[in-house]
Amino acid sequence: MHVLFVHRAGSGQFAALIASLVAQGDEVTLITERPAQEQPGVSQLVYSVEETSTRHAALAATEYHLRTGEAVAGLMERLKHSDPPDVVLGHIGWGGMLFARDALPNAALIGYCEYYYRSVGSDLDFGTAEPIPAEERHRVRMRNAAQLLALDALDAAYAPTQWQRQQYPAAYRKRIAVCHDGVDTAFCRPDAQASFALPDGRVLSSGAPVVTFVARDLDPYRGYPQFMRAAAILAERYPDLIFVAVGGDGSGYGRPRSDGSSWRDAMCAETGLADRVIHIPWLPYESLIRLFQVSAAHVYLTVPFVLSWSLLEAMACGCLVVGSDTDPVKEVIRDGVNGLLTPFHNERLLAQRIEQALSHPLSTRSLRRAARETVVAGYERERCIDRQIGWIRQLGD
Repeated sequence: MHVLFVHRAGSGQFAALIASLVAQGDEVTLITERPAQEQPGVSQLVYSVEETSTRHAALAATEYHLRTGEAVAGLMERLKHSDPPDVVLGHIGWGGMLFARDALPNAALIGYCEYYYRSVGSDLDFGTAEPIPAEERHRVRMRNAAQLLALDALDAAYAPTQWQRQQYPAAYRKRIAVCHDGVDTAFCRPDAQASFALPDGRVLSSGAPVVTFVARDLDPYRGYPQFMRAAAILAERYPDLIFVAVGGDGSGYGRPRSDGSSWRDAMCAETGLADRVIHIPWLPYESLIRLFQVSAAHVYLTVPFVLSWSLLEAMACGCLVVGSDTDPVKEVIRDGVNGLLTPFHNERLLAQRIEQALSHPLSTRSLRRAARETVVAGYERERCIDRQIGWIRQLGD
């Protein structure tokens, strides 16, 4: 079977699925704007998108989606004449699947539904009492246009979590299944013998008083300011406590600061923790898992938005997670059962919950065990991939 994947950033969420299909002898092609590292058995077709010509904020994303759809469709047309795919599986959020039905009318189409933007009850208006400007509401609504057109043409679709599925309009929701990308629970596992080397040469091991925070970028969407303010409270009380924050200095999912500084610099200046919090811009995956394995308390905060893989990986490693009581997190963590929850914007309560995690290591063992059991039961990669391959086989036959 020939399976075509469409994703803007390399293989993205499809990496493990692609590897499994290749291992089973299927032909795999990837259409992408940002090519991934070469992967045996995978042919990559790369497209480029010209800069948008409009200055209208609500039209800029739509124009990018349109240009992406046209570029991807051109590559699909080439495949139709040389090596037509049986199934196309693509991320619907960036326009790549916009004209898939026109370019490949005989292929089965499956859409990956990551995030449907809303102006109310989601990330845009979270934590603010101020009304959202009309132009912002118009902008996020227009970001969904390509998704809705793609959904209308799909044979099947799925979202990684129930909350992400619920963001989509009710008329389409019933067509969207739920299946996570999956976590390798054999690799992400507790290890009492694990150690992690800090940049300054110190080596952390299980039992060390270390509080961890991980995000792709240290930005407000993932609660980095709240983490730093809570760390400042705890740093005064516990001079031996070690804070490790992993993440880059990009703007992340939000917008850059108006003063041009990074959130790391701004929060270090506000809290005075520049020498106390160990900031690591990026870690190889194996090192990240070792950090989770030695963590005494792992902080995961997010506004109502896409759930991070890192949360589930940390839980699979037996981390005691202190998470925000926002809907994406509450789908996975039950307070006092498999983790601890706290209001997103309350740094003092966050500090108290971290302190609770650190002060009662024996009583929190059951939470750590339950955290791993949650991931093994509902997010284990092999079962997730088997389910996705089942859809591909069913639709491609």
